[in-house]
Amino acid sequence: MPGESGEETESRALERARREEAARAALTPLADDERPTPLLVAVAVSVALGVAVLVGALSVHDLARRGGSLPGALFIAALLALLARGMYARRYWAVLGFEALLAFQILVTSLALVVASTIAAAAVCVASVGLGGWLFWKLVRVMGRIQAGEQRDRPPAG
Repeated sequence: MPGESGEETESRALERARREEAARAALTPLADDERPTPLLVAVAVSVALGVAVLVGALSVHDLARRGGSLPGALFIAALLALLARGMYARRYWAVLGFEALLAFQILVTSLALVVASTIAAAAVCVASVGLGGWLFWKLVRVMGRIQAGEQRDRPPAG
């Protein structure tokens, strides 16, 4: 901040570090077979999207003329299946990857809202942003709990 001394900046950083450490300590790791509802919703969404991409690619005639490709659709479907499997196994990387896709979806749908030409299209965009944002927010805590369990399982460094 302009006009702050080095001591004020340092004390602010220390206070933030204390709050972050307290927040981490408050997270309880996931139990052995625990899968929170937002995680299961994310798995179901990933599976449904993968199946939809696959069915869409296989049922559209002359896919290449419409700007798509079967290998591309197979890649996306396989990626979504991999993410679903990883999330079900409670892997941090899978939840993080799905969150990245959710963030992209939220951004693109927000931009689509700007050019929506009907009220129905605008409503779909708003619903998509709202539901995607809700799932994104809920998965942040799940990621923290997964990471808390991974950090507690590691042997101390040194």
